[in-house]
Amino acid sequence: MSISGRLTGARARAPLHAGLFETWLRRGRTASSYSASSEPSKVRALIYGNHGDPAKVIQLLQQESTSGPGNYGLLPKLPAVGGNEGVGQVVAVGSSVSRLKPGDWVIPASAGLGTWRTEAVFSEEALIGIPKDIPLQSAATLGVNPCTAYRMLVDFEQLQPGDSVIQNASNSGVGQAVIQIASALRLKTINVVRDRPDIQKLTDRLKNLGADYVLTEEELRIPETKTIFKDVPLPRLALNCVGGKSSTELLRHLAPGGTMVTYGGMAKQPVTASVSLLIFKDLRLRGFWLSQWKKNHSSDEFKELILTLCDLIRQGQLTAPACSEVPLQDYQQALEASVKPFVSSKQILTM
Repeated sequence: MSISGRLTGARARAPLHAGLFETWLRRGRTASSYSASSEPSKVRALIYGNHGDPAKVIQLLQQESTSGPGNYGLLPKLPAVGGNEGVGQVVAVGSSVSRLKPGDWVIPASAGLGTWRTEAVFSEEALIGIPKDIPLQSAATLGVNPCTAYRMLVDFEQLQPGDSVIQNASNSGVGQAVIQIASALRLKTINVVRDRPDIQKLTDRLKNLGADYVLTEEELRIPETKTIFKDVPLPRLALNCVGGKSSTELLRHLAPGGTMVTYGGMAKQPVTASVSLLIFKDLRLRGFWLSQWKKNHSSDEFKELILTLCDLIRQGQLTAPACSEVPLQDYQQALEASVKPFVSSKQILTM
């Protein structure tokens, strides 16, 4: 049995998920060290030989099962297997492997693993074991977005129950995780989204996750929005994944001394902060990148973070974002869906 997972790569403009990959583990041994019964043969993988439009550069090919994690933030050597994330099941291990065993569920320890493939041989250090008693789609979407959401909520401001957080891109994977984790921490959330034809449907969905307020970008700019802060305190933390005018509006609504954390730039526009906001409100601008956090912390600390999130999942306080499962051979369908506007469903490739 293989397990579905969440993957991004090949410069896809929206998150792609993938999965059902199996993994052979090694430590200090080559793949040829394994017995013939457990040796991977030909595997199917989504490979890109150039950077560009995913629909044009990605191909489904057969290859020998090999290891070869890449580096997020640095372009991998081409051709490369796509996929930064995923959850898989261990099917065989080398004699020196001690932390994992056949049947374990695993996720990548770092980005750039190349997980858009049915099988692979990885070192033990490249993977993190996770509990098998959580829903499959939650396991498949665990390694990046919920981790990012949790760290941003707890690392930048000493928030207390009743405090509020404001964020844009609130229907993104990170945004949905922020809503749920904040609710578990008894924090109020003010959630900003782009206007769209089905805005009421999206509003209802986010409120069902625990959102306190859902506003469009346009609604955030009108004076009447200030009435919200009669019921909740001004937010001390803003989470920005858009940039441009959207991030400026977040800054305008921050409490004096508050912090805006930027973790993405979907608008491809710079973050602009007025001199008056910086001087008279003493606002702080910070950035967050999960890959850098991992570099600054031990694998045990990352595993602790994963287990904390798994506890929230078991308690029903953190669920996977809406997902659509697509067979690997229909990857073009997943690629097309991932770049459509206002599509919140994450694409899971089943293998």
